Amino acid sequence: MTTTLPVYNKKDFQTDQEVRWCPGCGDYAILAAVQSVFPELGVPREKFVVVSGIGCSSRFPYYMNTYGFHTIHGRAPAVATGLKIARPELEVWIATGDGDALSIGGNHTIHMLRRNVGLKVLLFNNRIYGLTKGQYSPTSELGKKAKSTPYGSVARPFNVLSLALGAEATFVARSVDVFQPHLKATLRRAAAHKGSAFLEILQNCNIFNDGAWESLVEKDVKDDHLILLEHGEPLIFGKDKDKGIRMNGLNLEVVKLGNGTSEKQLVVHDESHPNPAYAFLLSRMEMMPGFPTPLGVLRSVDVSRYEDLATRQIQDVIAKTGAGDLGKLLLAGDTWEVK
Repeated sequence: MTTTLPVYNKKDFQTDQEVRWCPGCGDYAILAAVQSVFPELGVPREKFVVVSGIGCSSRFPYYMNTYGFHTIHGRAPAVATGLKIARPELEVWIATGDGDALSIGGNHTIHMLRRNVGLKVLLFNNRIYGLTKGQYSPTSELGKKAKSTPYGSVARPFNVLSLALGAEATFVARSVDVFQPHLKATLRRAAAHKGSAFLEILQNCNIFNDGAWESLVEKDVKDDHLILLEHGEPLIFGKDKDKGIRMNGLNLEVVKLGNGTSEKQLVVHDESHPNPAYAFLLSRMEMMPGFPTPLGVLRSVDVSRYEDLATRQIQDVIAKTGAGDLGKLLLAGDTWEVK
């Protein structure tokens, strides 16, 4: 018997809740993109779950007409992991922020990624704590003047993509809130990935950190500051597509095309490269003078999912030893009777 899925549209994933973000917040664009992509995924609406922690981004479950959890600060990966293991057939998405996921929730984030739990993580990065009114965050740039760092931050920021790659993430990508076609395409890629899909979304907080990504989104300069990663294509960027990236020993270098330098000398993007060192090099480019910021999928490799391995292990043990008895388990080993 074949089951015919309902035909959904964007409105099917909208709720009757008033969307309560500041006017102009980048969260609106991300919400619109997700609500547009979910109807395309061929998944029954009741199979979706959106989990969040604490922060502006964490209001996301209220605005998605799916199941959802608004959990506690930093704990969305832990709650989502438990849910995915208990109900592996569900499509579980996490909405989190740079503070929620990388500060108090940092440990949960890295262990979720190293386990390769089949979750989709949307990390909204606005480089600031917005909900608590403008303190510097783990991604705020060195020297950032904020309410908690009036003389400038002396803490080096996390490179979000490098952190995810270092935690053995099997899918790592980046997009921008206002680049809607690119964001939607990257969301589709994340949805199709079988393991942990980690998507950093550069997002503006126009109240407490306006213009955080100005050099990447302004029409006149963005082409020289961004490079779009496409699997199987050479790394070319620039307003006139006249600059590229090639290897120089163990390092990347920016070169000008022409005068003996051709596309054949450039790095050809391979998101499925088995060695994460290549993707790690890409993630560091934005930190080097003259290099562009990469957008797109840096890495996508197939690795067994944690929930599949756990389920298989449980089934194997039951097949060998039987279903077990909880009462016997509780009374096994050293026990004491308290009188």
